[in-house]
Amino acid sequence: MSPQQAISRPKARINNFVARFANVNGTGSASANFLFAKAIFRMGIPVTPKNIFPSNIQGLPTWYEVRVSEKGYLGRREGIDLLVAVNAQSMKQDIESVREGGYLVYDSTKKLAPDLIRENIHYLGIPMMELANENFSNPRQRQLFKNIIYVGALSVLLQIEFAVLESLLKEQFAGKEKLIAPNITALKLGMEYVREHFDYPLDFYLERRDLVRDKILVDGNTACGLGAVYGGATVMAWYPITPSTSVAEAYEKFAANYRVDPETGKHNYAVVQAEDELAAMGMVIGANWNGARALTATSGPGVSLMNEFIGLAYFAEVPAVLIDVQRAGPSTGMPTRTQQSDITLAAYASHGDTRHPLLFPASPDECFRLTAEAFDLADRLQTPVILMTDLDLGMNDHMSEPFRWEDDRKYDRGKVLTREDLDAMGRYGRYLDNEGDGIPYRTYPGTHPSKGAFTTRGTSRDEYAVYTEDSAAYKRNMDRLEVKWETAKKIVPPPQLYQTVNQSEIGMLFFGTSTYSSEEAKDLLEEKEIRLDAIRIKSFPFSAETENFIRSHKLVFIIEQNRDGQLRSLIINEMQMNPEKLVSVLNYDGMPITADQIVLQISDYLKQKNTVPHDVSETLI
Repeated sequence: MSPQQAISRPKARINNFVARFANVNGTGSASANFLFAKAIFRMGIPVTPKNIFPSNIQGLPTWYEVRVSEKGYLGRREGIDLLVAVNAQSMKQDIESVREGGYLVYDSTKKLAPDLIRENIHYLGIPMMELANENFSNPRQRQLFKNIIYVGALSVLLQIEFAVLESLLKEQFAGKEKLIAPNITALKLGMEYVREHFDYPLDFYLERRDLVRDKILVDGNTACGLGAVYGGATVMAWYPITPSTSVAEAYEKFAANYRVDPETGKHNYAVVQAEDELAAMGMVIGANWNGARALTATSGPGVSLMNEFIGLAYFAEVPAVLIDVQRAGPSTGMPTRTQQSDITLAAYASHGDTRHPLLFPASPDECFRLTAEAFDLADRLQTPVILMTDLDLGMNDHMSEPFRWEDDRKYDRGKVLTREDLDAMGRYGRYLDNEGDGIPYRTYPGTHPSKGAFTTRGTSRDEYAVYTEDSAAYKRNMDRLEVKWETAKKIVPPPQLYQTVNQSEIGMLFFGTSTYSSEEAKDLLEEKEIRLDAIRIKSFPFSAETENFIRSHKLVFIIEQNRDGQLRSLIINEMQMNPEKLVSVLNYDGMPITADQIVLQISDYLKQKNTVPHDVSETLI
């Protein structure tokens, strides 16, 4: 079959497809691919782009995947409807990823090898490099504009509005107007070639909608950086590590704009790049102990190195905020792939009996809000609080609610005594539990000349911070910390419930970026008459609502992106839950979990238990 030969077309689909761009890292394709995604977003259509890139600087294959969903499904979906393949290294495997009946757009400047021809997909050859060479003289521009040429071609094939693309280019090159005209030329080269050589639009295409409304496209790391500024952070200590570095960069950028003394014009924040992750955590503890709000950001390897100081903050009871942008491990693992595999590490970081509150954002908006909230929680509980995001959420753009902040919101600094408070009392007990919630009172250094300024210990101590190795005093302290943990259960963010009209006996539990695909999977299962109640947890320790949900269902599927079912283990350990009622639904290949994977695993399990028709898992999507 000739690459240009058409095959039968299915019924047209509007605003419902997956496009993937297969490029070479370092060739300037990122801006062109984002132009494609953003243009669809500007047309009011929900879109989810994902950048899949190697951990080297340039030269290896990179992919950019864009899901378009009229229904607003934001998770990944199996199968590629349209592939733009311009990387010879990965061409064969890229072509295999295209769905039957799908489309391959390729650079036909050179003829395709016979082993790259499939009989059941459409081939759309466009001489991208030839067009670029004929119309541009600068070698670097030829490569860059080759990318814009395929965006122009897609704009006709999929009916992307030219005015939207033109507007985006003008915004992108504001202040560099001389670059606008050649980019428009490159767009038109691709558009004109398609109009002259192919039928268009394809059998899936775009129509303007008003489904986006006031939503924004933004990545989670940027949202965390802004959330830290709004949450009152004035100190950021960090050490570079993929994929968390842009959290620190975002914080510094926003702090430079917003943390400025209005009277003197001087900056009132500090950003310190430490010599390693352990030192960064130490600086955060020191700053928080001194009364500042401080944070650090890292990924799994960094959390491993920080364990000693995280334990110090827990036992000395010093607030701290840590943002863990999880990646695929163990060890170096896959630095540019995503996972939810630091759950156990973060929950029990450090030796001895420790537990740390974790927050699980599922969107950039929640990254913003929960980062700000983490500082209040850390101050109230006088303990490290760890925000558990991941590479998918942190480094990819997501459609999000706009960030909102109440200007009259007050920071909750927790139990902090003033000089007047100290003057009015007798002997100050730093580790006394005066109110039965496990949380003692603290002071800031310098508050009083003789009381409470420096009474903080990471060693065994009594209620007055006096060093002791008395077994009874040590046990009293550990028991009080357990009481504080019970208090934490009442103040961490509550879960979100998705229950059916008539409660099902089966439930599903998910968190973080597994949310997107889990919500879609729930809908797909209901179409197959498999109804499940669902709960999305937002925090650890687990609240009473989470425990009640699990106990009230005979079977609960737990969706997570790691090999060992770490959240399931945490639930069994913390709630003393029967393991037989908790079934893991897992993905750990470094790519975000898909609704297809969730539906297949759940329906197969239920089919084996003879609780669903045998044909359900064979006709999923």
